[in-house]
Amino acid sequence: MTSGSPTVILHWLPLGAGGTVVRICGASWERLAARREDRRPAPLFHSALEVVSRGGASVIEIAPAVNSLPAEHGVVGTGPVGAAWAGRLRAFRYELRCWEQGVIPDLEFEQGEPAELTGSAEVAARVVGLTRRVPMLTWGRDELRLGEMWNSNSVIAWLLAGAGIDLEGVDPPGGGIAPGWRAGIEACRMVPPE
Repeated sequence: MTSGSPTVILHWLPLGAGGTVVRICGASWERLAARREDRRPAPLFHSALEVVSRGGASVIEIAPAVNSLPAEHGVVGTGPVGAAWAGRLRAFRYELRCWEQGVIPDLEFEQGEPAELTGSAEVAARVVGLTRRVPMLTWGRDELRLGEMWNSNSVIAWLLAGAGIDLEGVDPPGGGIAPGWRAGIEACRMVPPE
């Protein structure tokens, strides 16, 4: 990523791109959800951001805490996976990264065109500033009773909505689904960041 004009760019990556476990678990979950909702299974997506603000260029994404990355990769928060108590173990934690001059590891698998959501320096800076205030809820649970589990898409949607970006019509490509996206927007509406 290179510095340039202020912007917030949303990327859609196939869920589990570059890996096996998340891809298989996600596909299984989607087959069950589609059967329950009497529809065809849809492709699942994970979202990540590139942000250029006055403070520099950063990538923002959520991933398992066990990924092997450089020691300094912009971790600004962690949360538990599956159950709050499980978060004591590194294998059951996820991390939110706001990595200055960082990389999105699986960007080569991106589908569709990246979406530039704003060219405002103030909004871009707000997205970065909000990363330290995201509710780090339990991944895979619906603790807020919004009808959808909390996950990486929830965090990205919360950041964008909290920064004042209109997300109406912002959808994954090819009729895909971003599980947790709506939960992030609704959580932000329930308790907007100050």
